[in-house]
Amino acid sequence: MTSGPEDPAPETTGTAGEMTREEQTGPEQIGVRRGLFGVQGSGDTSGYGGLVQAVTLPGSSVRPYGGYFDDVADELAAGLDELPGTDYRQAIDKVVIFRDEMTLHVHRDHLRAVALTVRNRDTLRFELCLGVNGVHYPDDRDRELHAVYPLASITHNRRLRLEVSVADVDPHIPSLTDIYPTNDWHERETYDFFGIVFDGHRSLTRIQMPDDWQGHPQRKDYPLGGVPVEYKGTRIAPPDQRRSYN
Repeated sequence: MTSGPEDPAPETTGTAGEMTREEQTGPEQIGVRRGLFGVQGSGDTSGYGGLVQAVTLPGSSVRPYGGYFDDVADELAAGLDELPGTDYRQAIDKVVIFRDEMTLHVHRDHLRAVALTVRNRDTLRFELCLGVNGVHYPDDRDRELHAVYPLASITHNRRLRLEVSVADVDPHIPSLTDIYPTNDWHERETYDFFGIVFDGHRSLTRIQMPDDWQGHPQRKDYPLGGVPVEYKGTRIAPPDQRRSYN
């Protein structure tokens, strides 16, 4: 999206390590959201049926990143160069500095090499992985499913985030449970709710939903449930199936 003369001026100041709008390549639009619940056809009764909003992700950042982020990128590149068959440019799809946080978008084939490097290299030492979170972007073609790994370095008091994107038709990501054992149940939960398959996990089974459950409840295309209304003996339809009275 481009800014017109009537649009408010973009934010140009940021906190330490945060890129200003001019220093970024711009947000990446991956889709358009229409209505509050993605209703098509008859509409819904929420009052947000006419809402139209672009779905965007922060764009790739350029050097200098600021703060300790440049040191992290340099040390990771040096560490990957020491591994056979691994290159920083092949492993890292893009670097995003947003809201004073650094996110490395990692190609799944190099995820384990990146995780081992940031954990073991003395100048990085991200010893703690706080789990893995799933995100579903249905309109992000060929990378609908994202796995996000927040890391912390207790040694250097730093934070880092790794993010891996895969296609819905091929939702496989290598497991990191042998590198970060705390990811054991987190990978199971992400598999349960989003359907991301973590190859190499010792027991990748559902952790909260029944074993025979169909679908993955936290995907955005999962049907919304109705609410029982006992005094009528019926059910209120999900918001995306309600009749419009406009």
